[in-house]
Parts: sequence; structure tokens; C-alpha cells
Amino acid sequence: MSAPFTEAAGIPVSDPTPVMTFSPVVLPVPGRTVDLRIKVSAPASGGDLPVILLSHGHGPSNFVSSLHGYGPLADFWAAHGFAVIQPTHLDSMTLGLRESDDPEAPLYWRSRAEDMRHILDHLDRIEAAVPGLGGRLDHSRIAAAGHSMGGHTVGLLCGQGVADPAGGTPVDLSDARVKAGVLMAPPGGGEDLAAFAAEHYPVLRTTGFAAMTTPALVVVGENDRNPAFSDREDWRADAYHLSPGPKSLLTLFGAEHGLGGVGMYDAAETTDENPERVAALRALVWAYLRTTLYPGDSAWADAIAALHGMPDPLGTVESK
Repeated sequence: MSAPFTEAAGIPVSDPTPVMTFSPVVLPVPGRTVDLRIKVSAPASGGDLPVILLSHGHGPSNFVSSLHGYGPLADFWAAHGFAVIQPTHLDSMTLGLRESDDPEAPLYWRSRAEDMRHILDHLDRIEAAVPGLGGRLDHSRIAAAGHSMGGHTVGLLCGQGVADPAGGTPVDLSDARVKAGVLMAPPGGGEDLAAFAAEHYPVLRTTGFAAMTTPALVVVGENDRNPAFSDREDWRADAYHLSPGPKSLLTLFGAEHGLGGVGMYDAAETTDENPERVAALRALVWAYLRTTLYPGDSAWADAIAALHGMPDPLGTVESK
């Protein structure tokens, strides 16, 4: 990577550029309860743009769990060279389907991954629907990022194991088009799942990481602990510890499940609001994806050196 022009929370990044945002792009999906609606954010100029599919979480806020959420991440990544595509999954609070009699409710775990695959199947259509975007996406450089249940969705695309709780049949939703994953505060393995989560979210009982071979960055908060999901302190880092390499683990000191506030610029579900933490996280993810999608780019090594060289580091990185 050429010398960075600026820094974000002490992490070297490229100079930001103006961003264009377009929503909703509506994609009909056969058999889906409602059409798939997405938001696209991209640099206003330039070509060969790498793509990030950004999957929202299953949280309690009305609009965080939709294409309207995660602005602090999407806006930054688009300003620094990525096209960011955000679907509204069927578990979104905006759709009111969590209490339906659909066997996939409330999480819609399978549909979530299928949403992401459907987007990849129709990238040409998305480009054509967004004014000024046609021919500007690099279809060979695709990453997927997600927070909380969105991290589970990204894990599925990267090879994470799961079984249909209705019959125990293994389900493979991996997609070779996804070259890198970013799992932020994802659910851990099923072995240590607490009784509450096992009852209410039975698919999480089946989560395993032995086949999650796609390169990925797992991001966890040091203080992200919820006994309703697991009593084990490092449970949300399982996607790193229990999967084969290459993987990296970013642990953010003092962070809770909201990782400082990644979901929205202001959201009630953020218990650890910290703009500097969010600024560091999104810059570190940017650097990781730059190097993973463009082998030889020094962005990730430069970012790790900057993080660990801080007088009071915001977190730490380990890799395998």
C-alpha cells in the first residue's frame, strides 16, 4: 500500500472520498415473504471497487436491524474505497415477522445467508439499478461482514457448520465468492450454549467451526458476556479459536456487545458507547480487508503495528 494520507483513531488509512448512497434497491426473491430490499453505499467516483456485504444483527432497536443501520461502518468503508451493500433480513424489527409461525422465525438464520447469496447472484442487476454505479464493481473481490447474528450469517458463508434444528440435517451455505469474512461479536459454538438460548434459538446448538476455512477476522469485546447465551467468557471468540487458519482475532479492551456503537450513530442498545473505539474498529477492518483482498498490501501489518504501538492501546490482535 502507498503511504497513508490520514489516520482514524491512530490507525493509518487511505484518504476519504465523497460517498453516494442509494436505497432501496428491491430484488424479488421467489418464495421469500417480502422482496429483498438493500442499500448501496459507494465512493462517488472510481472503478474496480471491492464489495462488502454487511449483515445487520438481531438487536432490539427498530431500525438498526435493517438497511438503515450500521452507518458508522458503512459510511466509513464506502468513503475509503469499498462498495457496501446492506440487506434488510427477514428478522428485521421493521418487518414484524419475528413472531410469525414461520419455522425459521425469529432468527431466519437460513434466509439471512440466502439473502447474501442472492445479492451476489444479482450484482449486475444492482449495478444497473444504482445511478452511476454501472460497471464499477470488482466482482472478484467480495467480503462479508456482520455484527452479532450478522456474524453468524457471515460465518455460514465462510463455511461455518450448522444443522436444521427441525431434523438435524447438516446445512452448507458456504459461498466461494466470499473471499474474506469479518465476524463482529458472533455467537460461539453450540457446546457451551446456555439453556435460554438453546430453547429460544435452537439452531445455535448446532454451530461448529471446523469447516470454516475462508480467511476471516473475528472481532470481540473484552466485556461482551451474556449468561443467557453462555457462561464462558471467551464464547464469542470461538469462530477464531475453533476454526482453521488463516484467521485473526481483534479483542477490543473494555468493549461490550455493541463494540462501542457500531449499530448506529446513536442507539439505545449500545451499552458501551465509545466513538474512538468504533473509529479504531472500522479502520482495522478496512486494513484487514485491504490486505486480504489485495495480497501484498501492507495495510493490515501497518494497522496492527499502529494499534500495538499506542501508549494506551484500544485492543490487541492475534493471528494464526
